Amino acid sequence: MNSKGWETFFSERDKEHNQLTGKKEPNGFGERPALLLIDIYYSVLGTRREPIFESMETWPGSTGLEGWAAVDKTAELVAVARESGIPVIHVKGLQSGIKPWIHRKSRPSALTEEQRLKGYEIVEEVKPVNGELVIEKTAPSAFQGTPLLFQLVSLGIDTVICCGETTSGCVRASVVDGATNRFRMGVVEECVFDRTEASHWMNLYDMNQKYADVVMLDDVKEYFRQVGKTVAV
Repeated sequence: MNSKGWETFFSERDKEHNQLTGKKEPNGFGERPALLLIDIYYSVLGTRREPIFESMETWPGSTGLEGWAAVDKTAELVAVARESGIPVIHVKGLQSGIKPWIHRKSRPSALTEEQRLKGYEIVEEVKPVNGELVIEKTAPSAFQGTPLLFQLVSLGIDTVICCGETTSGCVRASVVDGATNRFRMGVVEECVFDRTEASHWMNLYDMNQKYADVVMLDDVKEYFRQVGKTVAV
């Protein structure tokens, strides 16, 4: 089902506990999925493909090359979703003067106005095409204060497959809210990313245990193709 990369971060106690109570089988997905792309914009990647600490010199919130690697995998999945007739929904932060949800103090931004505006743009590799919904949010979750729930219900969606960033932040918040609203939730392991490895992997583990199925890219591609055929019929 997945690579279980989180086991690298287990203590000996965690390993024993996981043997006793760890998830053994996936929950499974439904027949009407949507693909949800969360916060895949330039401010968390930079405009050039650079290692994280180099990218952070210009873009403090960058996820570096790991983020770009996930974007490339996500682009593969987006192509399959479009070919299969699976709805693709993009969510991103609202760029108005709304107070941000992050409460930590940060240094004043050195970005120019041009860079700041560029940072809000969804990256070219997965940018929306005509007919795809783009939702702006003012909270970590894609569901809070947005029309996402109404759109999913109107489309008859029963399964939401998530990609994007950060694994420990907006992805997790969206997955928890999606599960709360009784959708079957999926997280594509190769298509989510974070700034720290431990946060990435342990949040994948937690989501897989409690709220979602963490699945591999090739499996989701096949799922989309199979469901697309069924829907087409």
